[in-house]
Amino acid sequence: MNLAFGSHIKSKFEFLLKSRILIAVSGGLDSVVLTHLCHNLKLDIALAHCNFNLRGNESDDDERFVTNLAETLGLEVFVESFDTKHYATQHKLSIQMAARELRYHWFYRLSEDLKFDYILTAHHADDNLETVLINLTRGTGLSGLTGIPEVNETIVRPLLPFSRDDLESYAKANSYKWREDSSNTSDKYLRNKLRHHVIPVLKEANPELLSNFKTTIDNLNDTSEMISDCIEAFTKRALVSVDETQLKFKISEFKSLKNPKSYLYELFHDYGFTQWDDVTNLLDAQSGKQIFSNTHRLLKDREHLILTEVSHSSLNKVSYNIQKEDAKVETPAGFLFFDEADAIFGKRTNVVFVDKDKLTFPLTLRKWQEGDYFYPSGMTGKKKLSKYFKDEKLSLVDKENIWLLSSNDAIVWVLGMRNDDRFKVTQKTKTILKITLNKV
Repeated sequence: MNLAFGSHIKSKFEFLLKSRILIAVSGGLDSVVLTHLCHNLKLDIALAHCNFNLRGNESDDDERFVTNLAETLGLEVFVESFDTKHYATQHKLSIQMAARELRYHWFYRLSEDLKFDYILTAHHADDNLETVLINLTRGTGLSGLTGIPEVNETIVRPLLPFSRDDLESYAKANSYKWREDSSNTSDKYLRNKLRHHVIPVLKEANPELLSNFKTTIDNLNDTSEMISDCIEAFTKRALVSVDETQLKFKISEFKSLKNPKSYLYELFHDYGFTQWDDVTNLLDAQSGKQIFSNTHRLLKDREHLILTEVSHSSLNKVSYNIQKEDAKVETPAGFLFFDEADAIFGKRTNVVFVDKDKLTFPLTLRKWQEGDYFYPSGMTGKKKLSKYFKDEKLSLVDKENIWLLSSNDAIVWVLGMRNDDRFKVTQKTKTILKITLNKV
């Protein structure tokens, strides 16, 4: 297996030969074999072990085993102890998910702090099959059937082509010792049920199961790449605008497709949406209709679908006071700069000139509310902001991101749009105040 692994590294992961590597080692068969294989290749490696404190003395014995392994091989080892049960309770997670979060957060932090280039995990072909079967039982799209990625940013999984039988045969041939996790014998978890009861039957029915599975995964990944190219081309046509608050898509592009639901899924499933009939129905819904995931909102606005992060309503209640002596104020809308000017010059949406003597300090910066009105400069009389925004064809998302600068409850400036006629500079103005909004 040394030769096969070495050939695999040189053909697919040559970058590891000159990298500083952290190996995640539990003490089990898979990670012990990975450690020996990398050590035999003389890669620049160190070990990282998590003690999740879930199995009493057994967890501590695993930790001692890994530190002894590192000492035997002359390797640096890092160990972290976690109160996994408390973390799971605190964050309302299953024990498995809590351990996963704790593990990877620590790996990433350790890697960043100590300048490791890559983190290696010992997932193998059987793990890959189990993962796909789990996804299949829970319902998934193509991405859930393409298996565990060999490379995911700095995470590398070089054992995926090899089976557990391959690893065990290699370990026994070289008299390597490893630890058995007693929790792996329990059928409490779905992965163990599949490992103990389903996969053995499949292997018995087809001894070439893992080989055929790898062929299927390769084919599905090829298909996935083709779909990605198709989605990328569609996105270029459909995506109207992108900024820090929203993504806006043309509904007409979706409705021109034979199967818009599949495109909606590929574009929006990473944002937590799951009710795909509801998402599809947005295409023909009334303007203003919206659906939510835990993190995002999808809004029908006239001819567009608009994706935003979930708004925090508490932000609408926040206001900021600006004192007369303030020259620069940092706000959610950006930086506001206040300077006296000798004259009005230029015309920009992010700059307004007002009569300073007409202002009552402190000024207030706040979000707009229903019922707000102002006297738009260049127009006659007052106008409700809701009507002004409608005339300006602002979307619901655009309106949610509007901030107002006011003086004694009177609007001075609709930031980035229009100032109020009551505070404009006239021939009688003695002091001109220049207010600049810098969103950078």
